Amino acid sequence: MWRFALNRLLQAIPVLLIVISATFMLVHSAPGGPFSADKAVPPEVIKALEAQYNLDQPLWKQYISYLGDVMQGDFGPSFKYSGRTVNELIAAGIPATAELALYAMMVALIIGVSAGVAAAMRPNTMQDYVPMSAAMLGICMPSFLLGPLLVLIFGIYLEWLPVSGWGDMPGDKIMPSITLGTGYAAYIARLSRGGMLEVLSQDYIRTARAKGLSEPVIIFKHAMRGGLIPVVAFLGPAFAGLLGGSFVVETIFQIPGLGRFYVQAAFNRDYTMILGMTIFFATLIILFNLLSDMLAIWLDPKLRQQARGNN
Repeated sequence: MWRFALNRLLQAIPVLLIVISATFMLVHSAPGGPFSADKAVPPEVIKALEAQYNLDQPLWKQYISYLGDVMQGDFGPSFKYSGRTVNELIAAGIPATAELALYAMMVALIIGVSAGVAAAMRPNTMQDYVPMSAAMLGICMPSFLLGPLLVLIFGIYLEWLPVSGWGDMPGDKIMPSITLGTGYAAYIARLSRGGMLEVLSQDYIRTARAKGLSEPVIIFKHAMRGGLIPVVAFLGPAFAGLLGGSFVVETIFQIPGLGRFYVQAAFNRDYTMILGMTIFFATLIILFNLLSDMLAIWLDPKLRQQARGNN
């Protein structure tokens, strides 16, 4: 398994290099610049700022210089947050974003696994149709629609929950977590149903039923270990997606996380911030994919044998 992990990490190096190169070229080819929106700034001041941030150098020199800094873990200074580096801004925003992603993942797992297992226990009945229809609705409903809808119902009409903030008032983490986790709960529900249906048709499950074991024992002790392997494989990209895709929810509920920096960086042409955030999220996606694959291999002997054979 460790050889498998090492191979995956080595494969991630060219992937990250492609991400860095593509992002670097795209942000520098976009019209305008980080200082073009500033008003009434003399040309000599613009030149001095460009010289300070090495923007007066040829593009290939800027790329080589930036690549060298990234290899040392330095994402450079922010163009718009004077006196602060991209590393500092990421460190400041990651706690709220990570906490939101964790709560959203808990919501997704509780709702998704419960709905999927319940649907798989009685396929092609109302116990199957209702949660799967709700899952399809959750997939189709984007967070920028669900968030304001929850705010309207539970925050304004019923006045049960605060409509914004993070950690300032009791209950202010409920609606953002539900908004972000609902879409992933829908995917997990469908994966859980498919995995459980496959496992419940296996011979050892029939044997367990023939021995007179109760249905809860069969489901929770025997079936879920193999039936939830698709969910385990999905957890890595899902958690990385929660971290990287939370900017809409953070904007709706005014959460001081990484999303606001990413959005503002795009509007401000903050090259180093855009690059740093993209590299950071790409690294998270690679790492969480690797962790979920390793967990799936540990749970499934067949996958473990395949990993040994590929190595």
